[in-house]
Amino acid sequence: MGRTAARLWGLPYPKAWSGKDPVEVAVPLDHTPPKTTGVKGRRLSLDRAQTWKLDGVSVIDPVAALFTCADTLTVDEAVIMIDALLTSASDYPDRRPGLPLVSAAEISERLDIWRAFPGSRTIRAALPLARANVESPKETETRLLMLGAGLPEPAVQHEVYDRRRFIARVDLAYPELKIAIEYEGDGHRTSKEQWRRDIQRQRDLEDRGWIVIRLTQQDLGSGSAAFLTRIRRAILARTA
Repeated sequence: MGRTAARLWGLPYPKAWSGKDPVEVAVPLDHTPPKTTGVKGRRLSLDRAQTWKLDGVSVIDPVAALFTCADTLTVDEAVIMIDALLTSASDYPDRRPGLPLVSAAEISERLDIWRAFPGSRTIRAALPLARANVESPKETETRLLMLGAGLPEPAVQHEVYDRRRFIARVDLAYPELKIAIEYEGDGHRTSKEQWRRDIQRQRDLEDRGWIVIRLTQQDLGSGSAAFLTRIRRAILARTA
């Protein structure tokens, strides 16, 4: 359960796994949690979670995994995990294939069933900020950075067409202003094929009047002010 279940499902839990971290397990309310070194037990009502088998290991369902580690998350971290639950993207990094599709309505319903629990306020604050169809944690992080800076909310995974011809699907966009924001992970740098596709994609967008703003991890940290200024300038240029 908790962090262990989140990792088994491949959800983007913010803290890296350490060999010193205990394995977290859940037991029914009428059972005594284990007190073994390296194991952290917790009682959990049977009606609060479903049990799945992953490679022969029993694990609670993804929503229960989110709820049982909620007290260790910030609101932004919870949004990132919820986005990973909502997406149907097959290429979401590290997300376990076969993870059941979850809707925002289902998470809301489960919140009503669970009521108050450690971290429940965090999940309730995060859920309205979550969006479907996100394809990476960094995409969510970028969107939250923009919203936190007071910028308008961008569209997620916006598809660009020229008449009926598909041109590109961009991470984040202001379609009415033709501004695209693209996060470049290491895969874009180390793969020759991906690098070439990215260049051609940018050319295709710019040929059709789009401003393409590409960012890296640095822009989410020490370079965030310059990145946000670049977006504001692009918006100003398109609205002046």
